[in-house]
Amino acid sequence: MGRANTIDLPEPRRTSRVSVEGALGERRSVREFADEVIGLRAAWGRRRFLDVSGAAAVGVWMGSPPPQPPAPVAGSSARARTGPEAPGLRVFLCGDVMTGRGIDQVLPHPSKPAIHESYMRSALGYVELAERAHGAIRRPVDLDYIWGEALGELERRSPDLRVINLETAVTRSDEVYPKGINYRMHPANVPCLVAAGIDCCVLANNHVIDWGMRGLLESLDALHGADLATAGAGRNLEEADRPAVLEVAGKGRLLVFGLGHPSSGIPPDWAADADRPGVSLLSDLSAQTADRVAERVRRFRRHGDRVLVSIHWGSNWGYSVARPQREFAHRLIDAGAADVVHGHSSHHPRAIEVYEGRPILYGCGDFINDYEGISGREEFRSDLVLAYFLTLDRQSGRLLSFEMTPFRTRRFRLERAPRRAAEWVRTTLDREGRELGTRVDLAGDGSLMLGWT
Repeated sequence: MGRANTIDLPEPRRTSRVSVEGALGERRSVREFADEVIGLRAAWGRRRFLDVSGAAAVGVWMGSPPPQPPAPVAGSSARARTGPEAPGLRVFLCGDVMTGRGIDQVLPHPSKPAIHESYMRSALGYVELAERAHGAIRRPVDLDYIWGEALGELERRSPDLRVINLETAVTRSDEVYPKGINYRMHPANVPCLVAAGIDCCVLANNHVIDWGMRGLLESLDALHGADLATAGAGRNLEEADRPAVLEVAGKGRLLVFGLGHPSSGIPPDWAADADRPGVSLLSDLSAQTADRVAERVRRFRRHGDRVLVSIHWGSNWGYSVARPQREFAHRLIDAGAADVVHGHSSHHPRAIEVYEGRPILYGCGDFINDYEGISGREEFRSDLVLAYFLTLDRQSGRLLSFEMTPFRTRRFRLERAPRRAAEWVRTTLDREGRELGTRVDLAGDGSLMLGWT
């Protein structure tokens, strides 16, 4: 694609250049700050760390400088963010990260617990359900607590980029949208995302405006204040349609486009307009709509860019993949507009397809939520979640490898799934993927490997 057909974007977020106001008040990369989050907790002790990091988060959110705590103890350790050089672009993906409601209540700076559900009036009720199921949660938890053993897996695999679907508003707004279930996380808890080194939060989903347009605007400010890239929502249509631009030194750029579809429960009036905040909402999954998305990608894409199209679509339960979803994903790939289609909304993982060398995740399943202890739909084992690790060829964008690590949720914390549970996930994804030409094998360490024809 010639440069004359592209649109100049703001300075991209580079892993070697992205910076935030860290807990020590210095400019540093997101990855360095994530390392510091873990290192300072170890060096200072739990309570001292929570006081300082929470105050720093509030400072970023309010636009004031963060506090200046004493220097960390000499010799304190931090998570290593370096890994062996690999020829491809390595990306971590997951499904819905729902840090609102019950999760927010156990973090250091909980929102007001009042909610507006017909069967639950306090978000603390979801904490009680989780504790009944698996034992007490000592509150407040550390900012990295919810990621649990996934942090070690991220360190071991050392992906170049980390992209999530953040399915909550990040706000103190009380402007509740009348939809029955409303998620919000206090802005001062944003460091829980930084603790996992997240690079990009996709926001085109059915919970980001749960607390009104004011809540959306505050969410954008809070996330951008922590130098977290966002995609799929904005202050107007132009901003909502813009991709997040993530650059990895020596490996090029990944453009992340966030899209939502009404089948996931996104209200039509959440669609962004020329002068109205909202999400980038697809009207349908027709060929014409796919072609419009492809044209948008071409406007922003430069030669050598890789493209991830992240779509919130479909029902919460069931394994069937809707034909319109397959046709839409195929058309994007045929048009050269997607190297990865990152689908989410289902509460459990769905089948994976590799089409023309490009992976299509039709439903990633939830990754972090407060559903622990809620009965019903046990046949889908929604307590089992997956971290997806993809490696793309930097030049062609074709898939080189695709691995998954199964976890389970206990006391709002991720821990590695037992081998029997991992085998259940393998069997399920293998069965559902056969028709799409994929198979899943279980490795000796309990991780899953995708094969394709």
